[in-house]
Amino acid sequence: MRRRVFVTGIGMVSPHGCATDAVFERVCAGESAIRKLRSGTEELGADCLLAAAELNIEGIIPRAQAFAMDRVAQMAVVAAHHALRSARLLDGERGAVPAQAGVYMGCGLGGSQAIQDAYRTYFERRSRRPKPTTVPLIMANAPAAHVSMRFGLQGPSYTYSIACASSAVAIGEAFRALRDGYLDTAVAGGAESMINDGTLCAWEMLGVLAKEHVEGAAASSRPFSSDRTGFVLGEGAAVLVLECEDTMRARGGAPIAELAGFGCASDAHNLTQPCADGQARAMDRALRDARLEPERIGYINAHATATPTGDNIEIDAIKRSFGAHASSLAISSTKSMHGHLVGAAGALECAITALALQRRRIPPTAFLREQDPACDLDCVPCKARDVPDLDHALSNSFAFGGTDAALILGRA
Repeated sequence: MRRRVFVTGIGMVSPHGCATDAVFERVCAGESAIRKLRSGTEELGADCLLAAAELNIEGIIPRAQAFAMDRVAQMAVVAAHHALRSARLLDGERGAVPAQAGVYMGCGLGGSQAIQDAYRTYFERRSRRPKPTTVPLIMANAPAAHVSMRFGLQGPSYTYSIACASSAVAIGEAFRALRDGYLDTAVAGGAESMINDGTLCAWEMLGVLAKEHVEGAAASSRPFSSDRTGFVLGEGAAVLVLECEDTMRARGGAPIAELAGFGCASDAHNLTQPCADGQARAMDRALRDARLEPERIGYINAHATATPTGDNIEIDAIKRSFGAHASSLAISSTKSMHGHLVGAAGALECAITALALQRRRIPPTAFLREQDPACDLDCVPCKARDVPDLDHALSNSFAFGGTDAALILGRA
């Protein structure tokens, strides 16, 4: 039995803010949330390009409870709160969130600030007495656990830690559980907060972070552009409420978009280098899962991080998967404006894709003024595009370690 699955609520804590409608409008306007922030101590710190989220826990997380939560878990709970309210499952208008709902969350690193604080206590203060809450703060499954506890969700609670594909896989697995009859409702998404000095130093040494562009910090994430230099690290959380059709209809819920297919594959190639074969397999499997011909897809929210190699490989993978139809696709990377949220990237981009379908409007690739000749498809440069006949869209997420995930959504 294959049941239809719908997105009925979206919540986010993003570099562009927490108000979903306003976030989508800012992204469609090509507005960058990337800025330069100081990282670390005066002696060792540096000015870094970052896309930091503004987090407000007032009225959602009591201060005493927040003390036992790393920022990543706080963002997850706030995003889940907004998602459930968006679905009208908190305000009583359409019923309460079902206790048997599942929680499916992606998180790449867990409580990275708590890790840094614990090591500073040991190495700088020469103390073996870190916070007694250190282990619960660090756990990668803390975001899912806190979402479950905060909203009384007693169904399965899963955490997927698969680098940049974490939250896309979380959404895909939740979709499968609903489609195949194991659950009726799920809260699915991801959270990530890596903006602390120790983590940033590690990313810097990997050599994948962007350099500041001559136009300023905001213009430094430039997917598909000839002058791209790497990605900008972001943070945030995004959560979707997923419901099977019968449950949604019974309570009078309103669909935002339909989840139609999920595909996942492993490159089996290299720990950090992307591979077009694996990416194409993930997209092919998503199309087969959705029972769609490639021509039904009108838009791809690309993984495209703005690394010199990665963007070219993804364009190659799209050509392999979509064949002649690739030249008719609209492809954009919203990372040009909100940066790369790593474990939360797939969830935020899936949410933006759902809103694009609902509003028949494709966000642009910001700052794409001189396109790399190797990225020779329609990458929606600089301006959003109204597409009244947009019917299905695909969101890509490709991870270090070689896990590739693709989600297909349809107009509700």
